[in-house]
Amino acid sequence: MKGFRKNKITLGLLFVAALVLNLFLFPADVNAEEETYIIATDATFAPFEYENEDGEYVGIDIDILTAIAEDQGFQFDLRPMNFSAGLQALEANQVDGMIAAMSITPEREEAFDFSEPYFDAGPVMAVREDNEEINSYEDLEGKTVAVKVGTIGAELANELQETYNFEINQFEDSSGMYEDVLSNHSDAVIEDYPVMAYAIQQDLPLRLPTEPEEGDSYGFAVNKGLNPELIEKFNAGLVNIRENGTYDDIIETYLGENVQGTTSSGFFGLIEKNYENLLKGLGRTLVLTLVSFAIALVAGTIIGLFSAAPSAVLNFIANIYVTILRGIPLIVLAFFMYFTVPQLLGIQITAFMAGIITLSLNTTAYIAEQVRGGIAAVDKGQLEAARSLGLPYGLSMRKVVVPQAIKIMIPSLINQFVITLKDTSILAVIGIVELTQTGRIIIARSYQSGSMWIIVGLIYLIIITLLTKLSNLIERRLITND
Repeated sequence: MKGFRKNKITLGLLFVAALVLNLFLFPADVNAEEETYIIATDATFAPFEYENEDGEYVGIDIDILTAIAEDQGFQFDLRPMNFSAGLQALEANQVDGMIAAMSITPEREEAFDFSEPYFDAGPVMAVREDNEEINSYEDLEGKTVAVKVGTIGAELANELQETYNFEINQFEDSSGMYEDVLSNHSDAVIEDYPVMAYAIQQDLPLRLPTEPEEGDSYGFAVNKGLNPELIEKFNAGLVNIRENGTYDDIIETYLGENVQGTTSSGFFGLIEKNYENLLKGLGRTLVLTLVSFAIALVAGTIIGLFSAAPSAVLNFIANIYVTILRGIPLIVLAFFMYFTVPQLLGIQITAFMAGIITLSLNTTAYIAEQVRGGIAAVDKGQLEAARSLGLPYGLSMRKVVVPQAIKIMIPSLINQFVITLKDTSILAVIGIVELTQTGRIIIARSYQSGSMWIIVGLIYLIIITLLTKLSNLIERRLITND
């Protein structure tokens, strides 16, 4: 009972630490005199929303929202995530609104309330600059087309597919689509015209063989029946910034004739310009890993001891937990914790806390099995000898079996730590800007995916190599002590 109390206190302290770290790493710019709304956006959709070299979120959508907020006297806290995850966050009431170049469609109007349109755009097809085979939709037959999930471009591709019989590759971000085409995996891409034109303006080697289709209107969205005052403020502010010329200035900034293309800075230039953002992303990755692994180590040890205990009830509890948590893919668990649990319980949790809980639950199941395996690897005669000397079961396990099992488990635990570190990249789907998502955001701005993925890969490689060296050092010292 005493040990159980200690474990409860430890878990409580770890969760408090996670909350404090969340506030430190993801501070909200809150003004007590002005209402603050949480707004979802897609941070990889230039020129509408993206992160600049100073780590600031900018773009047509962001600048319009900022101007409206200043005009109407409210604050907002941005939650960058991919487009489909943003829609789920809005449906789950994890955010108050969403601005992400979202087309107003009848289907979406059934689930969301939209503002007045603030931009009109239509989709267009693009191919590689040196591709002379595709000059119309008819030339797509037998080819492959890249689209972004949930966009008007994807809807157009689905309509065209029925007539022209081509394959569709779906992506969560625009930069992924472009790279798929440039690397010859897809033959064409369909995307909103302003986004495509901006990408080509940034020296991406694509060309437009067709004219843009008639477009839809973009709107700011809130969940159906919720936050009507936010829609009213957006509409009123939109009227004002159009009248005072701010709206036209914003459009001219990103789509005007004087917009300059980005200059490729090369591999080392890319590091120099973005090392601060990469370090921040790495910091979040390490914090997520350390906190969730610490929680999982405590919880996994307890469940592992349940598995090894001479109690059918405890064995059953451990088996159920391990079976369920190891059987659920991590990405599904992340969606469940961030979107479904808040809906079921009527609460809001931050993406950071949802990420900690997701990694902890998943890692606990694997550590529990490693603890069970470590105990099983200790010769049964050790426990029997301790019991024959009159030691109770609990003391025999604590003093004789577990210390030997720990030495056996060390390599596996270090390996599990490495796996947990790499698993943090999956949490980008719920809006956590860790190292991998930081790389995606930089690619969305620079269009230098090849160099950026090498940089991100090298960072992971360095960290994991250091952990492997640490594992080997601990192993050698344990063997020496024996």
